[in-house]
Amino acid sequence: MIKNDLYLKALRGETVERPPVWMMRQAGRYLPEFIALRDQYDFFTRCQTPELASEITVQPIRRFPLDAAILFSDILVVPQAMGIDFKMKENVGPWLDNPIRTMEQVQNVVVPDVDDTLGYVFDAIELTLIKLDNEIPLIGFAGSPWTILCYCVEGKGSKAFDIAKSFCFQQPEAAHLLLQKITDTTIAYLKRKVEKGVSAVQVFDSWGGMLSPADYQEFSWQYINQIVEALSPLTHVVVFGKGCWFALEDMTMSKVSALGVDWTIKPELARTLTNHTMTLQGNFDPARLHSSPETIKKMVTEMINRFGKDRYIANLGHGILPNIPVENAEAFIRAVVDWKPTI
Repeated sequence: MIKNDLYLKALRGETVERPPVWMMRQAGRYLPEFIALRDQYDFFTRCQTPELASEITVQPIRRFPLDAAILFSDILVVPQAMGIDFKMKENVGPWLDNPIRTMEQVQNVVVPDVDDTLGYVFDAIELTLIKLDNEIPLIGFAGSPWTILCYCVEGKGSKAFDIAKSFCFQQPEAAHLLLQKITDTTIAYLKRKVEKGVSAVQVFDSWGGMLSPADYQEFSWQYINQIVEALSPLTHVVVFGKGCWFALEDMTMSKVSALGVDWTIKPELARTLTNHTMTLQGNFDPARLHSSPETIKKMVTEMINRFGKDRYIANLGHGILPNIPVENAEAFIRAVVDWKPTI
């Protein structure tokens, strides 16, 4: 039994003394101990070496009173497993020498045996669970099929992913085939993570907000929902769509255990759109961690009061930025841990 199950209680919709807290990208670039490993090993070496991925996962847990750990990895390990050869390019980010732009290329993409291609992730889970020693839950994650497609077609990061969108609109048959292959791989990948012992999974739809509401249904949500349908009988599924407030009502009708929201929506509106029935996660602006610790504490307290302590997971509205002072990250976490209801 997990000793601190606050995060799982929130996912089950149970009453809690205070909301649980974790931070997206908490095992990351703002920590000096992470930077020390980054200077020794390149990015995908860290992802693909179970001992390193496990160590990075628990680094923030040693420092802060967090209520959940999230396995250090990357959403692009899934397309890599499918034979799409992503690299991490210095000062550029994700890079693909030959982006996918034709039906022929899509047909050549494989749906792999995840044990053969992603075994290093499952090994990292086993090592991490030993280190966590049932203190807190471990979260597994994957990117949404649409977000993965964006990188596969664009070949790199983008502000608008115009090439990826054009591909979908000009070659919808190819786009849907690629999305389905990514979906099938992701389902197998997340199921294996659950078998290995993660307590919940989160799907990150980082670029869902690039689509109109109608296109979101066609090219993103229907594939995310396949993942939700496949995984929800096995574990808690959290979906975070950045910029996707317009889809919250539809998402609420699904079998998700929680929905992440970014900082551009008011807590009250998020509650209304999810019919006051859904566990919500978020939505502190990551850039606001540049504020003073005193301001952070005040804003976090207000955020919790507006969402309400139950059916709520305190988190950022996206991943923590690399230049955030460690003491400010700690101020965010402690503000949640120390939160008390106002009388």
